[in-house]
Amino acid sequence: MVEIKFNLPDLGEGLVDATVLEWLVSDGEFIERGQPLVEVETTKSTIELPSPQSGKVLRLHAGQGDVVNVGQPLVSFEVEEDQAGIVGTVPAENKPSKRITLKLPDDD
Repeated sequence: MVEIKFNLPDLGEGLVDATVLEWLVSDGEFIERGQPLVEVETTKSTIELPSPQSGKVLRLHAGQGDVVNVGQPLVSFEVEEDQAGIVGTVPAENKPSKRITLKLPDDD
């Protein structure tokens, strides 16, 4: 098992923080990727953030009413090692690609 932290993402439009309105999950709960995780409020709107991955909720890093800055942890998950990828990244190739170069005959 591996612990993964999910930080408050950049919500765009120059927003630097958000206030936690309501947690939609609790410690010890197993959740699926895309499941509603937390409702936050910015100076511009109220946003429901989905879970970036499946796993067991280990810890909520902020309480209701707390202000969280972009990049600060919101929640920690416990996930299987083979599912510990970071959302939005492309896995590296294990093998280098093999190129074949064809040489065309000269017309001379």
